[in-house]
Amino acid sequence: MRRIALAAAAALMLSACGSGGGSAGQELSKDPVTIRFTWWGADERHKRTQQVIDLFQKKHPNITVKGEFKDWNGYWESLATTVAANDAPDVIQMDELYLSSYAERGALLDLGTAAKHLKTADFDKSALDTGIVKGKQYALPVGLATYSIVANTGLLDQLKIKLPDDNTWTWDDLKKVGDQVSKAGGGKITGVQSFGFDAGSMNIWARQHGAALFDEAGKVAVPADVLAGYWAYIRDLAKSGVAPAPSVTIERAGGSLDQSGTATNASAFGTWWNTQLPSLAAASGSKLKLLKLPGESQASTPAAYFKPSMYWSISSRSKHPAEAALFVDFLANSQEAADVMLTDRGVPANRKTRAAITPKLGETDKAAAEYLDAVKVGTAPRVTPNGASAIEAIIKRHTEEVLFDRQTPEQAAASFIKELQAEIDGA
Repeated sequence: MRRIALAAAAALMLSACGSGGGSAGQELSKDPVTIRFTWWGADERHKRTQQVIDLFQKKHPNITVKGEFKDWNGYWESLATTVAANDAPDVIQMDELYLSSYAERGALLDLGTAAKHLKTADFDKSALDTGIVKGKQYALPVGLATYSIVANTGLLDQLKIKLPDDNTWTWDDLKKVGDQVSKAGGGKITGVQSFGFDAGSMNIWARQHGAALFDEAGKVAVPADVLAGYWAYIRDLAKSGVAPAPSVTIERAGGSLDQSGTATNASAFGTWWNTQLPSLAAASGSKLKLLKLPGESQASTPAAYFKPSMYWSISSRSKHPAEAALFVDFLANSQEAADVMLTDRGVPANRKTRAAITPKLGETDKAAAEYLDAVKVGTAPRVTPNGASAIEAIIKRHTEEVLFDRQTPEQAAASFIKELQAEIDGA
């Protein structure tokens, strides 16, 4: 439904939004102004966000911020509809999968025009670059995550298996220690929770091999042999018993985080975003530790990268872009706002506010924040191109085909590239 709604809006955006050439550089209005702010999330996020809105309005009594919030599914349908009708909210909570779709059709403001009211000095360049489309800053990252291995040190201690050195380990080392766990686990515990169901693991694999999923033009650029190696590794984990049987893997991959091998103490190692550590620790009740990715010490440049939890964007059709930029500045840079939101929208991308809130966090949230600061990251990957928002569904389907021996890794690689490129070309 989200893709249908987005596609329906896209055709209208071409004529409705033009080039998105507005500017937020004008002076703030002294008259009463109302701006609309939309986001997705659950009740706790709504409460925290309203507190932040109230704080902003106290500082700027002539600016009223009208909140509009929905769940994830309803959010994208509503946003597509309002954008198509030239009635988009002024400030938009944006997701990486859809950033290009909106930016390239002129629906978003170039935040480079907002420097008078929106400051970005406390953001790393590698973080800011995650919001760039075709050379312009259309989005400001709210929170950041980076890919990691979550190790269940409680299980490893129980099985008397030593934790690997994550400063030097390789993917073969992960397979070896995973094999030790599976053999010691007596059929109840496997070493590695199989991956191959998200773009994060594929991105890392490609980057460690000197490649990228997409080139700057938005075309699929990853070589077929690199993808074949990715799926061959995943297949070998299952066939060797290091990972669960394919049927178990697929069932867990289709469930919630609480049903994963990591959360149920059924696998000792798993690939996760570092910010998922608190939820995994709560679900498992076990001692977990974030490890750097295998293969990083062998790669010529860091393959790890910052992934935005979400972004702040401004509508290119906003009648009050300066006030919208001022509000985004408060969301992104204010310590008052950070103290309310904490890690609800991810570990803050703003270095200064992240450092300030870290001592206030619980043990696992603090570990996630400290991991973000400790890991060396490379340049930001190219933002997911328009038309490629279904990439994870395509990855998942091909991983299933390989695990059940319906495709060889080589066949999966060729099929994946062809299908994903067709999606992009057809957008």
